[in-house]
Amino acid sequence: MILCVTGPMAAGKNLAERILGKKGFVTTDADLMVHQAIENARDSIFKRFGALAEEEGISIRNADGTVNRRNLGALIFKSPELLKAQEALVYPELNSMLDSFLHEHEGQDAAINATVLYKIPVMRKADFVLYIDAPSAVRYLRSRRRDGMSARNTLARFRAQRNLFAKYKNAGADIRKVWNIGSAEALERKIDGFLQWCRSVNERRG
Repeated sequence: MILCVTGPMAAGKNLAERILGKKGFVTTDADLMVHQAIENARDSIFKRFGALAEEEGISIRNADGTVNRRNLGALIFKSPELLKAQEALVYPELNSMLDSFLHEHEGQDAAINATVLYKIPVMRKADFVLYIDAPSAVRYLRSRRRDGMSARNTLARFRAQRNLFAKYKNAGADIRKVWNIGSAEALERKIDGFLQWCRSVNERRG
């Protein structure tokens, strides 16, 4: 079984990934993997966004030549067009990395923790989608405590993820939403119910 674990920012995807790992799934965090994909595409990123970043008074290049991801995010999340341009540079590399992960663990239960897996071809390999959610106010407070970003940048990322559930539905995914509004133990019980649902669907499919 291959799962996509997704949901909006600060909903609890990482906790869900850890719970699935305890249950025997091999897991990977595509939102972390994309950091390496960005570095692989850094020459193209500097060429595409460097001048614009200078106009905004920020630098997207660290002193050691790596990409300053926080500044890059602050730049591109202001504009859907800029976000799409960045994705066009990075997502082909990410898709290749995820394909390699699934090939390496072929035959095992696997879970990919990813916000926007629906945008890349490897999504077609996911059997089910576990969509973790929480109220916006709760996610906002979690995000501010966890990430230390400004309110403006946090809200920009929230806006960029609007209608995420619908986008997965439109991708044809077998998806279920699970609310993470209580304890870790409560979320684990909900995930147990989700896995039971997945198995029953697979049984009906034969």
